[in-house]
Amino acid sequence: MDNRVKRIFVEKKPGFDIEAQALASDLRDNLGITTITGVRLINRYDIQGLDENQLALAVPTILSEPNVDEVSFETLPVSGQILISEYLPGQYDQRADSAAQCVQILSQGEAPLIRTAKIYALKGVLSQAEQRAVESYCINPIEAGLAEMDKPATLEMQMPV
Repeated sequence: MDNRVKRIFVEKKPGFDIEAQALASDLRDNLGITTITGVRLINRYDIQGLDENQLALAVPTILSEPNVDEVSFETLPVSGQILISEYLPGQYDQRADSAAQCVQILSQGEAPLIRTAKIYALKGVLSQAEQRAVESYCINPIEAGLAEMDKPATLEMQMPV
C-alpha cells in the first residue's frame, strides 16, 4: 500500500459543464456581478492508501467519466481567481465517502483515505468585494470553509487531546 497523498482534479468537458454554466448565470443574475464571463468547477480528490495500479483503475471508473470529464494529476489545470471549498472537520462528505467505498470494493482491500474539495475558477475581472460576495454565495460556512491549495502530507485526522 502506497501511503503518499495523491491529488486528482476532475472537471466536466466544455458542453457538459452545465453546473458551471448555471453558477456563472446565477452569479450574474442574483449577485449582479456582470464582469463574470464564466466559471469552471473542478472536483479535487486527495487520496491516500492506493498504489499506482489501483489508482489507474479507480480514476476512469469511480472518480471520473472518461466521456465527459477531463482529468489531471497533481497540478491544478487553471490559474487566476480561485476559490477552494472543502467540508469542515466533522462534516459528512458524501462524495469522499462514496468514492472510498467504491475504491474499496474495486481494490478488495482497505478503504483508502479520501478528501474532496470543490474548486471555483472565476473568469473575468472581479473586485475584492465581488470575490467575497461569490465566496459567501458558494460556501456555506456551517458545513464548509475555504481550503488551502497545498497538498497535505497525510489525510489522517490530527485531533488534539
